[in-house]
Amino acid sequence: MSPPARHTAEDGAPLAASRRGFLRGSAAAGAAAGALLRGAPPAAAAPAARPEAAAPEYPVEVVFTLNGERRTLSVDPRTTLLDALREQLGTTGPKKGCDRGQCGACTVQDGGRPVLACLTLAAAARDREITTVEGLARGEELHPVQEAFIDRDAFQCGFCTSGQLMSAAALVDSGRTAGDGEIREYMSGNLCRCAAYPNIVDAVRQAMERGGGRG
Repeated sequence: MSPPARHTAEDGAPLAASRRGFLRGSAAAGAAAGALLRGAPPAAAAPAARPEAAAPEYPVEVVFTLNGERRTLSVDPRTTLLDALREQLGTTGPKKGCDRGQCGACTVQDGGRPVLACLTLAAAARDREITTVEGLARGEELHPVQEAFIDRDAFQCGFCTSGQLMSAAALVDSGRTAGDGEIREYMSGNLCRCAAYPNIVDAVRQAMERGGGRG
């Protein structure tokens, strides 16, 4: 006498299966797995979710003073001051180096204070007075730090020079007196890959000693 078939607790369906039925089921499962490995889509693949529509962008109007001239910009709220200066106003003195606030090549002055333009939103310049290296001289009269950089050969390739000048001018124009160590500390955010650091310190010290500040 054959043993009685086993049943599930829910519906009483028989659990006993023949050897032939088991082999057929295994073969079918293997074929389905092979199809998936070959890249065939599943028979009942769920439809791909539709991407959400991008959030609308609302430009903001920014009015500020750039090198003594009143300027008006319409910018995306995410636009950095560096990109606005270079791409919309053609003010290419501030350089895009690391674009992460680490090299100082993009340094400009905000009300006489050195700031990194790549980390400053253009919208934050509203009603501010921004100065770049293009506005450092007064007509044909160079700023004292510009003259000192020439005298002391404080630049080589020139890529970092505009940022170096803006930081140095802020220090000199403040009227502070500083020794070489303090100058190095103040200028530490401006990297020079040509390693003209001794000459840069000499130039800043010369501008200070000659009382060249405009502050």
